[in-house]
Amino acid sequence: MIAFAAEGTHVTAAKSMLAKIESAILFPLMTLMVAVALLVFLWGMYEYVLNADDESARSAGKTHMMYGIIGLLIMISALGILKIAAGTFGIAV
Repeated sequence: MIAFAAEGTHVTAAKSMLAKIESAILFPLMTLMVAVALLVFLWGMYEYVLNADDESARSAGKTHMMYGIIGLLIMISALGILKIAAGTFGIAV
């Protein structure tokens, strides 16, 4: 019985440590990455509109918009997976 009780405290300590890592590092980092992807998309829109008469500059704007959308999709998917994993392990987000 004593070994089982000690194991329970280790599990609780591990969950607490994971919760602290997620709240202090992972979720703020993911939020920062979403913000960067959004800025890349907005920069691409700016380039596209500003250079409406230059086809090569518009192409660069399209490329930045595409990379921004791809980045947003990846980051939002990763954030969802991270929240599902946190819920699975019983860590409050």
